[in-house]
Amino acid sequence: MNLTPKQIVAHLDTYIVGQREAKKAVAIAIRNRWRRQQLPEEMRKEITPKNIVMMGPTGVGKTEIARRLATLIRAPFLKVEATKYTEVGYHGRDVESIIRDLTEFSVNLVKGEHLEAVQPRAEEMAEERLLDVLLPKPSSTPYRPVTVGGSDPSESEASGEDDDSFERTREKLRKKLQAGDLDERMIELDLPESGTQFLDIFSSSGIEQMGIDLKSMLGQRAPGRTKTRKLKVSEARSLLRQQEAEKLLDQEKMHREAIERVEDSGLVFIDEIDKIAFQGSKSGPDISREGVQRDLLPIVEGSNVVTRYGVVDTSHILFVAAGAFHTAAVSDLIPELQGRFPIRVELEPLGADEFRRILSEPNNALTKQYHALLGAEGVTIDFTDDGIDEIASIAQECNEKTQDIGARRLMTVMEKMLEEAAFEGADGPRSIRIDREYVRGRLADIVQDEDLARYVL
Repeated sequence: MNLTPKQIVAHLDTYIVGQREAKKAVAIAIRNRWRRQQLPEEMRKEITPKNIVMMGPTGVGKTEIARRLATLIRAPFLKVEATKYTEVGYHGRDVESIIRDLTEFSVNLVKGEHLEAVQPRAEEMAEERLLDVLLPKPSSTPYRPVTVGGSDPSESEASGEDDDSFERTREKLRKKLQAGDLDERMIELDLPESGTQFLDIFSSSGIEQMGIDLKSMLGQRAPGRTKTRKLKVSEARSLLRQQEAEKLLDQEKMHREAIERVEDSGLVFIDEIDKIAFQGSKSGPDISREGVQRDLLPIVEGSNVVTRYGVVDTSHILFVAAGAFHTAAVSDLIPELQGRFPIRVELEPLGADEFRRILSEPNNALTKQYHALLGAEGVTIDFTDDGIDEIASIAQECNEKTQDIGARRLMTVMEKMLEEAAFEGADGPRSIRIDREYVRGRLADIVQDEDLARYVL
């Protein structure tokens, strides 16, 4: 997608308040990908992505920036926690599973796009199959002795009339089917029986890490059995449309495209990378932490990883790492890994002013979400300016007194404040005005009691 850095930042601004430096860094990284594609093949190979480290407390928008960015550019995106991986030889997932999971996501993304493209043709084919069930084609003409000199002309005329009558009836049924008049009619349909469900007990860290598509191999050897099911025409239409769409897909082409998309536009967000840093100790858990970092090196720098869909080159995948770095620093990572993340961005902690903007400005603001949720049952919520100011002030105060969890504090404050309104929402339509007095009336006692606030908010 050909978006300028300013356009990317403008899009992120509609969902995330502040953190302009982080937005600029990721926008430039994405634009550089487009710039690289404009270069000759030889030069293109030499240019690698400049990976990014985001430093900042929890709840300030690190993950949201990466997630919204991936959605915007329709890129394969995977969020992982660094603490879930261990070095080779220890119990846990190995780091190459990151690329395999990313490829799986890419395949699903590409498959969704291809399915959407073949839907019109799949709809036509499903319609024909339904008509075959609703009006089976007439059986062949029974045997009649042929007279000397050829067949009886009257028999040919009768056969032609039967064909015309069948086609007219079929067209009438087609019109009723398209109008939805037959949706409630029950029909019997022979559908494939899923006889290889036992294979699904293997996770992606089992069969898939072997680099062999054992699931498909065994599935091809299993006998294709069908089961007769009785269902409505509307349900049968949906199932048949899905079957026909699957038949129209070119699996090999789709897998090649998915791998290319991973290699050219894949985005991996590694959270909690500060948890695998160490401060000089060479014993205990720090050994495993350093091992994870060293295992990450070839993936981040560029290597070939075998997946069930083919070999993936990781040289041009963009890696964005993030961590709070409260007790560790980026310099506590091994030097080789530090060098793989040349861009470092520090995100600012959030205060009452930012909370106020978060509650009202973004497209997915919490006030808009609760307005829509309770509005589904006829409850109208009106947030006043002083009410929003008070919510923001209480959230900041709770973060200062207990533990700073950033914008996530707003969720706990809003949920507690609107608990009664949500509980009584089904009683009938009404209006609620959320002003300063309303907010204080429901939260003041909790905020004043620090011990209670620690558990409730």
